[in-house]
Amino acid sequence: MCARLGGKALIVILAMSMATATRAAELPRSGQPIFDRVIELVNANFYDGRALERFNAAVRTEIDQGATARSKTGTDPGIDAAIASVLASLRVSHTGRFKADTIDYFELADIFRFAIRDDMRRLFPPDGAARYPGIGMVTTVENGHRFVSDVYDGSAAKKAGLLVGDEILSVDGLAYREIGSFDDKVGQTVDIRLRRHRDGEPLSLRVPVERLRPLPMFERAIEESIALIETGGRKIGYVRLWTLSTRDGLDRVAAALSSGRLRDAEGLVVDLRGRWGGGPADAAEFLVGGTPTFRLVPRRGEATLANFRWQRPVVALIDRGTRSGLELFAYTLRQNAIPLIGERTAGALLAGRAYVLPDDSLLELAVSDAIIADDLRLEGIGIEPDRAVPFPLAYAAGKDPQREAAIAEMVRMLEAGKGRQSASQHEPATTR
Repeated sequence: MCARLGGKALIVILAMSMATATRAAELPRSGQPIFDRVIELVNANFYDGRALERFNAAVRTEIDQGATARSKTGTDPGIDAAIASVLASLRVSHTGRFKADTIDYFELADIFRFAIRDDMRRLFPPDGAARYPGIGMVTTVENGHRFVSDVYDGSAAKKAGLLVGDEILSVDGLAYREIGSFDDKVGQTVDIRLRRHRDGEPLSLRVPVERLRPLPMFERAIEESIALIETGGRKIGYVRLWTLSTRDGLDRVAAALSSGRLRDAEGLVVDLRGRWGGGPADAAEFLVGGTPTFRLVPRRGEATLANFRWQRPVVALIDRGTRSGLELFAYTLRQNAIPLIGERTAGALLAGRAYVLPDDSLLELAVSDAIIADDLRLEGIGIEPDRAVPFPLAYAAGKDPQREAAIAEMVRMLEAGKGRQSASQHEPATTR
């Protein structure tokens, strides 16, 4: 290939290669392999070159303070803090380091499995499928207390009765750790000590530990969330889209709406308070798209649903968990006058990818900007709800005021639609 290049072209290529090598040589170095690899990857792949001067200044500050020189392994908390600090200087979403003692690590590894496919079998022997020991819940810390922030539908935690808002006190008598509390306990049960009410007595729940595969688990959680709620004389469908990254989660929702559990629903509450985004840019098309529903009917066998278009009212739930692809989903609904209820979305709409670092931790890095309709960016801004409904997490005891508000709004919309239909049926005939 090089033999066909002219002399000037070859000189240009050589010059570019030399410039790249020079820039790499000029990068700040600490001698700590994990820290330095993060610096290389950010400088080579981060989407906004204007931020690199600020980033490299933060790197030099960390090196000058000596935090990166204390360990060559990355197990020193000083290394973790130094990497977190320099990545924070980029001031964007889809950028962070994740270690194998967190649920995020395994969920992101599965979402980014194609980007890190060369490492998957080594990281997750023998078949390269991301797995972790757990019970299907996620927690967060508020004011020094750890509360359940998510319980995945269909999970062992859900079946055992764990509720969003429960304060986790201990697991088998020890402090809770996302992975460590369940490691080597798959197939066994653990004793979870919790407090459900602020001044209540502690409770104990026995919960079986499972080996969880993130994307299949999310797929199951989406399907298990599907419910037909009868209230106010109305039948209202509900589904929670935990992520758009599953293989056929949206297909399962379409099947439920067209011929399954939600086929008799008069309206739909779609819950976008998810964990991760992902998914195609046109994921919301089955709710707002213009193409009709149609099936493929063979001579023999059953008909298959080829395309589905929901024609009835929709209300959507959003909050800080609505991010990335789910945020674009919410924006699409907003553009089609579908009410959004809850809290402002995350303001996290960029394209990221994952890289495996020398200690097998993951670096998620924003590699592309995301711009809607030529000039609109949601990154750092988010989407405000049409109706703001707060959700105090601590000791919520499973109550969900946002979900209740969305269901009430759907009942109101259906009643308003019924009134308009009745009025039109009784209008006198006119000639035009």
